[in-house]
Amino acid sequence: MAVLVTIQAFAIGLLGLLVAGLLRSHAEILRSLHDLGAGLNLDSQPGSQGPSIPTNLREPSSTAGFDLVGTTPRGEATAVGVVGAEQGTLLAFLSSGCTSCNAFWEAFATDSDLAVPGGARLVVVTKDPDEESQSSIVRLAPADVTVVMSTRAWRDYEVPVAPYFLYVDGSSGQVVGEGAGTSWAQVSSLLSQAVGDAGLAGTDTRTNERRRRRLRAQAGDAAREKRAEEKLLSAGIHPGHPSLYPERETSADQSQR
Repeated sequence: MAVLVTIQAFAIGLLGLLVAGLLRSHAEILRSLHDLGAGLNLDSQPGSQGPSIPTNLREPSSTAGFDLVGTTPRGEATAVGVVGAEQGTLLAFLSSGCTSCNAFWEAFATDSDLAVPGGARLVVVTKDPDEESQSSIVRLAPADVTVVMSTRAWRDYEVPVAPYFLYVDGSSGQVVGEGAGTSWAQVSSLLSQAVGDAGLAGTDTRTNERRRRRLRAQAGDAAREKRAEEKLLSAGIHPGHPSLYPERETSADQSQR
């Protein structure tokens, strides 16, 4: 009897070691995939909303925001101030290699009046060029959205998967909401609730309307400048033409007198 008990205990111990080894191997595989930039595919079925990661995942001591330092998709050094900014910042952590990110790249590129929760500015963050397909990021990057390539930002914010979103309140410099989803509508709803819970929802409509007015004004100014340049060129007035600098002619006449 004692021998059977000993054998059974040995078998159970050996089985426990095997299970622990399998779990460790599985964890290493997941970590390696994450390091390679592979995102979590949140789609449970085609067209489904899929599960979402709830907001406020971090402990209170880990909710401080960080400024962004990295490069643009074209390889130029860039920095984006997040802490202390006049408005909130919605950080969208995306990759060129995860299928769940495609819906967000497309939404950001095609919707010029995108309603961002809390009226925040949208900043897309990818990993460094040596961990991403830089040519793909150049192709995917929306024309009117800031894109920063920064693996450091992924570490600073301890981003667990892609796509992943964090809302940072500029005045407090704190992360007030975060989560993941399979569509912009789902993520927007998720973060709007977090922004509302933080008492920041009142700025949403006003700030988004100001943003739209500013974009329209900028587009109008650019169009007027282009039309004026075309008229001047058609009249033979090119950059540096004397008629563009009447004060120079006045000074020359006075000196001749």
